[in-house]
Amino acid sequence: MKIIICGAGQVGWHIARYLSSERNDVTLIDTNADLVRRATDALDVQGVTGFASHPDVLDRAGANDADLIIAATHSDEVNMVTCQVAHSVFQVPRKIARLRSSAYLDAIYSDLYRTDHLAIDVVISPEREVARSAMQRLSAPSTFDAETFLDGKLHLLGIALDEDCPVLNTPLRQLNEMFTSLTVMVVGVRRGTRLFAPEPNDQLFAGDQVYVFTRAEDVSRTLEIFGKQAEKQDRVVIIGAGNVGLAVAQALEAKPNRVHVKLIERNRGRAEDAADSLNRTIVLNGDGLSAELLEEAGVPRADAVLALTEDDKTNILAAVRAKQAGAKLAISLVNDPTLMPLMDVLDIDAFINPRASTVSTILRHVRHGRVRDIYSIGDAEAEVIEAQVLSTSPFAGRTIREIDVPEGALIGAVQKNGRLVKPSGDLRIEEGDIVVIFSLAADVPEVERLLQVSIDFF
Repeated sequence: MKIIICGAGQVGWHIARYLSSERNDVTLIDTNADLVRRATDALDVQGVTGFASHPDVLDRAGANDADLIIAATHSDEVNMVTCQVAHSVFQVPRKIARLRSSAYLDAIYSDLYRTDHLAIDVVISPEREVARSAMQRLSAPSTFDAETFLDGKLHLLGIALDEDCPVLNTPLRQLNEMFTSLTVMVVGVRRGTRLFAPEPNDQLFAGDQVYVFTRAEDVSRTLEIFGKQAEKQDRVVIIGAGNVGLAVAQALEAKPNRVHVKLIERNRGRAEDAADSLNRTIVLNGDGLSAELLEEAGVPRADAVLALTEDDKTNILAAVRAKQAGAKLAISLVNDPTLMPLMDVLDIDAFINPRASTVSTILRHVRHGRVRDIYSIGDAEAEVIEAQVLSTSPFAGRTIREIDVPEGALIGAVQKNGRLVKPSGDLRIEEGDIVVIFSLAADVPEVERLLQVSIDFF
C-alpha cells in the first residue's frame, strides 16, 4: 500500500513507524525539515518538506497513485484542506483527518463530512478519544490501563502488582485451576523495561505490571485476586476545562448514577464557557496548582482527581499535589512518553497518553479485513487485536493448540455466537468466531497473516 502521512509529530511518527514496519510504502510530510529528516533517518519512510495542503507538495509525495492519506498535522484547517485536495486533484480513495475543534466535530452530525463538499472518509478526534480513555480509567480506578472489547463484554486491565498480591509466585497455569468460575487470563507482563507474553509456567512478582483479560461481570473479583479494590467514584475533581476536561465532565454528568464533579480552570473565559456548557458541575476559576484552591475544590476528600490541562508538567505537578492533599486516585494526561516512567516515582496512579489513544483509533480504521478493534499498548510496544475469523484463515477449523501463534502473541478471548468462551488448548476456532489477541509489535504482521488481515481498500 502507498500511504501519505501529513504531520511528523508524535501521532504521525508512530503511525509511520507502524505502517512502514509492515512493508508499506510510506511518505511523511511536514513543514519542519528537522522532523522530516529525523523520520527518514530512523524509519523506512520517504520525507517531503512543505505544506501538506499544497497540491505541488502532495504531488511530490506521490499522491497521484496513493491509496491512503492520513492528515494529522496540528491544524484542523490544514487537515481538512489536505483531504479535499487529495480527493479533488489526486482522487486518493481513502482519507483520514484528525480534527480537534469541537465546532468542526459537532458538524459531523449534520453530515458535513459525508458530502462531496468536504471529502473526508474518517474523522479522528484526539480529545474525544482521550476523554473516552479517561472514563475507562475511572471505571477501573485501581488499574494503570483499561480498555474494553467485544462490545464491552471483555475488559483489558493493566494492574501493578504490590507485595500483598495474593497470586505472587504462582504459576499462571494454576490461576484457572484456583478460580474455575472466572475468565481471567494474563496476556502481557512488564518486568522492569521488558514487556513479554508469558508462558503457562511463568510466575508473577511484586513490581510486575500485568495486562489481564476478564469478563465485564468479573472485573471486581479479578481486581481482588490481584490485590486491588474496586471503588466507586462519587466525588471527582477535574483540572483543566479544555476540550478533554470538558468532554470528561459532560460524560460524568451523563452517567446514570450521580457523580459530584468540580472543574478547575485557570483561564476565566474558558471557565465561563465551561460553566455555560455544564449543568451540575461546579466550575472554579483559578490555578489548579494552588493548595488553597485544591482544598476549596474538595481534593482531600475526592475519590479521583484528573489533571487534564494542555501542559504535561502542570498535569504531573497537579496530580502529585492532589495525592499529597489526600485524593484517593490521581490520573494525569501526559503527551511526552519520556515522562511516563516518573508516574510510579511520583505516586501518580495512572496516566493517559493521547498519542496512544489516537494511534489506536487510526489503526482501527486503517486495518482491513474483519478487524473490529485495535488497541496500542505502552509506547507502541504491543497491540490487542479483535478480529473475526475468516474461512480462509489458518485459525478456522483448528484447535488453539494446533494454531502456530507467534511466541510474542496470546489468544486472550474467543466469542462464539455472541457468547464469551474461555480459551483453552482444546477449544476449536471456527469461521465467524471473534478472537481477541495480545501481540508484541514484532509479531503483529504474523498475527495478521494468520487472521488473513491486510491493509487493502479494494
